Amino acid sequence: MDKAKIEDKLNYKNVKPTNMRILVYNFLKNKKVALSLTEIENYFEYADRITIYRTLKTFEEKGLVHSIQENNTSKYILCKEDCDEQLHNDWHLHLSCKICGETTCREEVVIPEILNVKFRIEEIHFSAKGICERCLQELQ
Repeated sequence: MDKAKIEDKLNYKNVKPTNMRILVYNFLKNKKVALSLTEIENYFEYADRITIYRTLKTFEEKGLVHSIQENNTSKYILCKEDCDEQLHNDWHLHLSCKICGETTCREEVVIPEILNVKFRIEEIHFSAKGICERCLQELQ
């Protein structure tokens, strides 16, 4: 994705497009798995850990990434277009593979919509541990 498109995307979400934010967004855009702060930091070997952390937290607040809690660690993955500051629409399964360690969004497995309730759900953690398709094939 080119820099101008990323800047437009960040501006649309009311995020100032600094160089680090552009780099982190572009890095995450090319990933299909959720990554921890350490994994992201290792890619940007000369970047400050705090700057990357603040970038991720800003992205999460503005609906650009959602975080997945796994074994006392947060992993981050880009949101779909319909997430915003008010609501993250990541009501799907997050699968953590016990073999390769990758965490992926499984959007084909969704949490059923809860209708006619007198409360508001703001956050749900829907995750599973198992073996992903790639690792399962390698086992056979």
